Amino acid sequence: MLKTLQSSRYVQLCLGLLTGIIFGFLLQKGGATRYDVIIGQLLLTDFTVVKIMLSAVVTGMIGLHILKSAGLARSHIKSGSFGSSVIGGLIFGVGFGILGYCPGTVAGAVGQGSLDALCGGVVGILVGAWLFATVYPKLKTILGKGNFGDVTLPGLLKVNAWVVIAPVSAAIVVLLFWIQRRGL
Repeated sequence: MLKTLQSSRYVQLCLGLLTGIIFGFLLQKGGATRYDVIIGQLLLTDFTVVKIMLSAVVTGMIGLHILKSAGLARSHIKSGSFGSSVIGGLIFGVGFGILGYCPGTVAGAVGQGSLDALCGGVVGILVGAWLFATVYPKLKTILGKGNFGDVTLPGLLKVNAWVVIAPVSAAIVVLLFWIQRRGL
């Protein structure tokens, strides 16, 4: 069955669309597509987004490595660099701070009918992508500075992935309970 899914581009596109719709629905139900929730997170008064993201990190870590252990998935680690992390973080942070949405939440907000997300977010993403593509040749050397390769934490520590996943997941769960108990 998995071979059929991998070989059919149409099935992959349909699964991608379905997964995106489910993701947007869950973001909307979690409240992460509301401007006031995002701004509350930036002002450290509403931790809804942190709770959603940390839950997703735990679910993703465990789910991916269960699938990898069962031979049902492979991960393809992309190499990174300090230059690309700094430039990408600045671009993301400026857009996030100005608009109050990230690319995922802007798509969910457009889906729920938020005009600010449609006009500011979608236009901003398109203009930002065009601008980045335009200046990319000049940024190429900066983006490659401090290349750290395709390293992962388990690879760096030379341990089985579960040795990292178990304590990190446990720490995140404890943090989530602490945030909830504090009413944040």
